[in-house]
Amino acid sequence: MPVTAFPEFPTNIPTHPLVVVDYELLKNGDKREMDKLWDAATLLGFWYLKNHGADEDVERMFDMGAETMDLPMEEKMKYERGDDGFSFGYKFAGANVVDASGEPDKVEFLVIAKDDALAWPKQARRSYPSTVNSRMDSTIVPFVKKSIEINSVCLNIFNDKLGLAEGTLLKLHSGEYSACEARTIKAPKNLPVGKMALGAHTDFGSLSFLHNRLGGLQVLPPGVEEWLYVKPIPGHAICNVGDALTFLSGGILRSNMHRVVPPPGAQAGFERWSQVFFTRPVNSVVLRPLSDESPLIAETVSKLSDKQKEALTPGMTAYDWVEKRLRNPRLKSIKPAEAQS
Repeated sequence: MPVTAFPEFPTNIPTHPLVVVDYELLKNGDKREMDKLWDAATLLGFWYLKNHGADEDVERMFDMGAETMDLPMEEKMKYERGDDGFSFGYKFAGANVVDASGEPDKVEFLVIAKDDALAWPKQARRSYPSTVNSRMDSTIVPFVKKSIEINSVCLNIFNDKLGLAEGTLLKLHSGEYSACEARTIKAPKNLPVGKMALGAHTDFGSLSFLHNRLGGLQVLPPGVEEWLYVKPIPGHAICNVGDALTFLSGGILRSNMHRVVPPPGAQAGFERWSQVFFTRPVNSVVLRPLSDESPLIAETVSKLSDKQKEALTPGMTAYDWVEKRLRNPRLKSIKPAEAQS
């Protein structure tokens, strides 16, 4: 990336502190650290992760992203992912909306399927620009494998805390095609204050492993009416729980609302890049609480209202859920009456 030094994150804006979890301690089975992760995942659903060992892989992904975004728009549009709920490929800025008024989003991004990275040099899901293909072995595959390793450690910890049989959650996330993806995101500099780059949402997979250099990510903590920034910390990933894991856990693991706005202060004068890996269940998994496999989940669900139980059982597979969530924010999916409301 051409810029390596950025202005400091301002000290005079409201932020929400996240728990810092040490991946090396998690990997080594440290009970206190696993308890810390569990608390973060069940209370807010967001945490910092340090000592994850992915920094060099992330830097190379940013370089690949810059090379790809610099391609002529005509070339990038050959790989546009379209309006039918297909996850992988290129998305141009303005293809999605950020609110019910139909306000277009401000970011472009490139999405690479985990299935394609692991099948390389064979094609599993789709083709990609030459800038992706030339870096698949050296850049993309290592980042994908590292991300899978890290999120799998977290899934196994959640598995044990939920009282599920060994390997249950991992089985739901491996063995067939899924919507797992590596996503490189670019937001332009000098966006107007108050404009959202990405609208308020919950992530729709299981776990997100996010890296960014500038501020802009905001969370809406439970019981709080004010959006609060999450300060980026060098060497610390920002991780969070998504909807699928909330469904499977009967609401024990929390998928929390967040959005992306322009970076604060002097940081607004720079392009904002993010690199994320989304872990999602395999396509055939039916999204529902695993009450029949965990006494803890069963007990938790038994205390919920009928409305809450219904919200945790969308009645669709992981594939259908992803397709629905991807299709809804596309600009072409917004009807004229909705855009004018």
